[in-house]
Amino acid sequence: MPKFLYDLRQAASVLSVGRSKLYELMNDGAIKSVKIGNRRLIPAEGIEAYVSRLIEEA
Repeated sequence: MPKFLYDLRQAASVLSVGRSKLYELMNDGAIKSVKIGNRRLIPAEGIEAYVSRLIEEA
């Protein structure tokens, strides 16, 4: 079964960035996140959309 949500550590690893850079991207609105309870999670489609934008801008 595919993974739909990543915790911050996993998302940072998938993007090959540090956690502070991931927080910066979330605060800037570059990557969407959701909150479930006290946890902040990154949807897989948010990661894909961010990478797609990076490719288009390159």
